[in-house]
Amino acid sequence: MSENDQNRQYDNILYEVKGPLALITLNRADKHNAISLATLDDLHAVMNRIEIDESVRVIAITGAGGRAFAAGSDLAEVEHRDLRQALEPIVQGIAERLERCAKPSIAAIDGICMGGGLELALGCDLRIGTPRSRFATPEGKLGIIPGGGATQRLPRIIGRAWGMEMLLMGEEMDAQQALQVGLITRLVEAEALLATVQKMAEHLASYAPFVPQFMKAMVNHGMEASLGAGLAMEKFAQGALCETEDKKEGMRAFVEKRPPVWKGR
Repeated sequence: MSENDQNRQYDNILYEVKGPLALITLNRADKHNAISLATLDDLHAVMNRIEIDESVRVIAITGAGGRAFAAGSDLAEVEHRDLRQALEPIVQGIAERLERCAKPSIAAIDGICMGGGLELALGCDLRIGTPRSRFATPEGKLGIIPGGGATQRLPRIIGRAWGMEMLLMGEEMDAQQALQVGLITRLVEAEALLATVQKMAEHLASYAPFVPQFMKAMVNHGMEASLGAGLAMEKFAQGALCETEDKKEGMRAFVEKRPPVWKGR
């Protein structure tokens, strides 16, 4: 990454590193944080930065303004999108990048999370919400279907039946129901949202560095394979970790009743 990339100022997001956590805030509150092409450029640029920053162990994405995580893609741009442009992996690209990134990611959702905003959140490994969080895939009402991964990720995360319900009906789902179906896994008060994310990041950062990376790879790649292939990958992955210095240190620290000192090797 160039020095210009490292020092780049972003027009559509805020970025800060707090201990092991890289916090990305979608910063278009006047437009309910609608995701524009420029926002996606900023997200890719900040991911370039995060991926090589060894101090960052966890990524979180949230929305500014207290009303929305992201209301969807910027409709002013979608209105003029043609077939060729629609085939480009726009939101799919950043969601997949989060999914494939070695570092675990958390979507911290307060308020509206719909359309392309939901698809961005679906690319994260964990999603937590507040009582005012609301979710929907309303694209059918616009004469289109989701194009950022919702038709594939949503049924995989919450199951075929609820995935079809959300996709076909396009109706809003409140935070409590989202928790019940597994779309989010934690529900906290709005004022505790970022503190909860920070605590989760510090917990994840207490693991040996390879552990979250291997966990993500096993789940994401294993779900694309047969059960037998996934189980085989799991055993080889565990075997690889058994050869690391951190595995030996973890075992010794447990027996000696002390915190481990990880080396990342």
